[in-house]
Amino acid sequence: MTPSIEGFVAPGFEAARAAFAENFSREGAYKEVGASFAAYHRDRCVVDLWGGIADPKSSRLWTRDTLANVWSSTKGITALAVALCVERGLIRYGDRVAGVWPEFADAGKDATTLAHVMSHQAGLPGFAEPTTVEDQFDWEGCCTKLARQAPAWPAGTATSYHAMTYGWLAGEVVRRLTGSSIGAFIGHHIAAPLDLSLYVGLPGRLDAHTATMIAPARAADMSTLPIPAPARMAVENPAQDPLAPNARAWRAAEIPAANGQANANSLARLYASLISKGKGDVRRLLSESVVKEITSPAAPAGRTDMFLGFTDSWGLGLALNTPGIYGSNPNAFGHSGWGGSFGCADPDAEIAIGYVCNQMGPELVGDPRTQGLCDAAIACATRV
Repeated sequence: MTPSIEGFVAPGFEAARAAFAENFSREGAYKEVGASFAAYHRDRCVVDLWGGIADPKSSRLWTRDTLANVWSSTKGITALAVALCVERGLIRYGDRVAGVWPEFADAGKDATTLAHVMSHQAGLPGFAEPTTVEDQFDWEGCCTKLARQAPAWPAGTATSYHAMTYGWLAGEVVRRLTGSSIGAFIGHHIAAPLDLSLYVGLPGRLDAHTATMIAPARAADMSTLPIPAPARMAVENPAQDPLAPNARAWRAAEIPAANGQANANSLARLYASLISKGKGDVRRLLSESVVKEITSPAAPAGRTDMFLGFTDSWGLGLALNTPGIYGSNPNAFGHSGWGGSFGCADPDAEIAIGYVCNQMGPELVGDPRTQGLCDAAIACATRV
């Protein structure tokens, strides 16, 4: 039975509601359990929907305020924290990481720049030393490992998704620049000013408002992926546990590539702040020049990400829409997470979209919910 869909859509966005509702009635591995979906058009909220079950064990319902672990959608949030440091003149993307983190110069990494880190070109796609899921809760331990690790390729000469290491690399730069942990920086300088329910390092008092993550119906077999050994590092050491976000230790830690907790409205509002033109109630987070910098291709033209197989797919921490994930406009950008969550913006259609769920999809890329929700919302925006 399809659950009741709560919330509202502005006139002209009824098709977005229908697309969201259809995910609860679809069959197979992507059948929705609980989720929220939001969109801002011309700086005004035009879609704010939620429905289903947040915790199957207790039958707790999903509400507007329900948070969910958004996995790699966290990377987009972390990218904007770094961008704020650039905006405020604390660092430039062309600066060496070792300039603010001297220990990072070890093992041939002295020339690695912040741009290399933010665009998955740093040659550190995973840990070389044995690492467990629980080891990821130790900030100092993870950063120390990466500082002494030799790169798998000279920085800037190849691109491969840094699935987890991206977070400590970028987050330690923010910590060295500001004296604040990445989670605290995001809370004070992004979430609070934009009025977002968004956390990297979740306070225990919010556990009761957090969804229980549900593992994919079938697990992707990483051993069968036709990718080079360096790219495989990203997902094998450690192999991530889809149920780890249900533990207090995971939620409390700061894992800025993967343990952000958010609702859909906050993700949509965050991306709306990057394209805001002051027409509504969304303030602009970054200048147009910095947004242009972080959404321009960061690697030589025609380069393919060894892990994801996408070509020309990375800006400086944000995913570019060359694969067509976020609608048909190549100027769109955003970031998605394992299992389905995403946040994105289409600056030409003046729309930003957010989506979170607890039923994780089985594929690493290509969740059909993303395409359906983006297509519906963007089509509505072009007609109103």
